[in-house]
Amino acid sequence: MTITSPTPAPSTPAARLTGWDSIEFWVGNARAMAGFLAGSFGFTITAYAGPETGVEGKASYLLEQGNIRLVVTAGLTPESEIWNHVRRHGDGAHDLAFLVDDATATYEAAIARGARPVDEPYELTDEHGVLRLSSVATYGETKHTFVDRRDYRGYYCPGFSRHGIPPRQAGPTVGLVDIDHVVGNVEEHRLDEWVSFYEDVMGFTQLRHFDESQISTEFSALRSTVVWNGSTIVMPLNEPAEGKHKSQIQEYIDTYRGPGVQHLAFRTDDVVQAIGSLRSRGVRFLEANDAYYEDLIDRLGFLDIPWDDIRRLGILVDHEPDGHLLQLFTEPVTDRPTVFIEIIERGGARGFGEGNFKALFESIEAEQARRGNL
Repeated sequence: MTITSPTPAPSTPAARLTGWDSIEFWVGNARAMAGFLAGSFGFTITAYAGPETGVEGKASYLLEQGNIRLVVTAGLTPESEIWNHVRRHGDGAHDLAFLVDDATATYEAAIARGARPVDEPYELTDEHGVLRLSSVATYGETKHTFVDRRDYRGYYCPGFSRHGIPPRQAGPTVGLVDIDHVVGNVEEHRLDEWVSFYEDVMGFTQLRHFDESQISTEFSALRSTVVWNGSTIVMPLNEPAEGKHKSQIQEYIDTYRGPGVQHLAFRTDDVVQAIGSLRSRGVRFLEANDAYYEDLIDRLGFLDIPWDDIRRLGILVDHEPDGHLLQLFTEPVTDRPTVFIEIIERGGARGFGEGNFKALFESIEAEQARRGNL
């Protein structure tokens, strides 16, 4: 008789992650932010949680588009931790939640490897089953929640209802399909520390690294390392580097009053349609100058892409050995110059638009100068 040993359980949190679950924003006015994301970015408000649904002290709206789920939550009393978070940071992404095969095992693996606990494993139940969750801390006041949906058949989470949500807002289809990556900003000289957190604690690996010689302009620079779980979860981390003036990363750190999520990148299969729809909905983007396109066509004119539409819509283009990508970045989506959105279409390329870094950062610096923060 042959005796086989049982397959060992995954030893790292990363081995248990199956994808993005959702991203939760803590904001001052959830109804207004939900309306903005629906009206401007084409999300559909699909569920609500608040006092009317048995949830005390806060109001939350679930928004969906493709495989993307966003939750915007506001506190309802001055004593709320959400109010205090917003008072300090402004509106921002607070919870980067991952789907996992076992919320307890993922949490225990993270804690055993040095993660700081936020929420010990717990359950939420209703007539649709049991949702199991846990969470650990990451940079700043951001956290990662581990979500196990195996025994839950309800809509998103107990306490959320599909009744009483506002009607779908009119506007052209945008066509966002997935979370491509989520970028975090950390303080100067702490990038290596947080890369080590994702490698040693979470079990991620490095995908790419960029130093200040690769990401710089005449005035400012930054360093960036991209970590990922080997498949669907990609998370670049940035820190400011020394330059003549304040970098965009340092402006973020100063304004947000600490580390946090800088931008969310949403993937589309048709960036021309997506950007055209977003512009018609009133979304404002960072703009490249005419010289960018003159140089771009000289370098990459061989690509079979709709050049007239790309220039008309202000889309950025980059090319790598494995393909090309098309991307564009919004202005900050709140009053503070903090979080913004990237729209990206990948034509085989797995990078992040390195060829566009200079044009992007010069556009950001122009906005910094207008704010008096360069």
